[in-house]
Amino acid sequence: MIELEGVPELVDPVMVAAFEGWNDAGDAASTAVAHLDKEWKGEVFAALDAEDYYDFQVNRPTVFLEGGVRKITWPTTRLSVIRVGGDKPRDLVLVRGIEPSMRWRSFCNEILGFAHELGVELVVIMGALLGDTPHTRPVPVSGVTSDPDLARTMDLEETKYEGPTGIVGILQEACTHAGVPAVSLWAAVPHYVSQPPNPKATLALLNRLEDLIDVRIPLGDLAEDARAWQVGVDQLAAEDSEVAEYVQSLEEARDTAELPEASGDAIAREFERYLRRRDGGGPTPGERTRPPKPQRPGTDEDSGGTGEESGPSDSSED
Repeated sequence: MIELEGVPELVDPVMVAAFEGWNDAGDAASTAVAHLDKEWKGEVFAALDAEDYYDFQVNRPTVFLEGGVRKITWPTTRLSVIRVGGDKPRDLVLVRGIEPSMRWRSFCNEILGFAHELGVELVVIMGALLGDTPHTRPVPVSGVTSDPDLARTMDLEETKYEGPTGIVGILQEACTHAGVPAVSLWAAVPHYVSQPPNPKATLALLNRLEDLIDVRIPLGDLAEDARAWQVGVDQLAAEDSEVAEYVQSLEEARDTAELPEASGDAIAREFERYLRRRDGGGPTPGERTRPPKPQRPGTDEDSGGTGEESGPSDSSED
């Protein structure tokens, strides 16, 4: 049994998770959770035992000085809680860490144990992948789930992915097996400019999260950072004619593929986001779509998601 002393009763809690590593191109997803933690001053209430899940030759601990005393920071996964006020308050449980090296089923069961004890209604796992997408266009963010009912009610893709997966895919399947509604949000990062940071992809993930859970997210300097990042990549591309031609070909392919979507739902989503920010952060008019109440996860290590791996229907991973 997980004891959570000092954690207050939460209001309509949503768990938002991201993990550094294979699922985090450009550090876009882990930076998004770090941004939430910073802007809302999250309070850490739990950390998983690093000895259980990490190979310290792969993810090495770091040594630092604090007040003249040497200390060690161990690679791990931490959980924090943030209270979101407003007309319709909703609290968030943030899970931020590194993709574990081993014992993934136990890792997911431990995360689900916290979700159950806190009454989490929905788990949103964010990831980022490399793709053939131009840096000059809006960052594509796909929302996928293994639950056909959730896909229908929240306007998401039902994942059909088959192939290698990471902790994002395993945790989503563990949630599904435990009866906890779960969604994965994937941002596509241009493969020709994959080094972190990528504030444009981070911003796109947060915008999609905002739409999904009906909460206004303070963006701070992210919009300005995203513009500066794009200007910097524009300048680098302009210095190499082959890169410039390649980017142009990606732009043409993207524009052709998305021409039918230039109106309708995409414009409606942007307009709703504009209205929320203009009106001071209130939710979009209408009832918030709530997933079904989660069931208590099992305690057996093997119950945490060894079923079929999943992901988006194209080359993206889940």
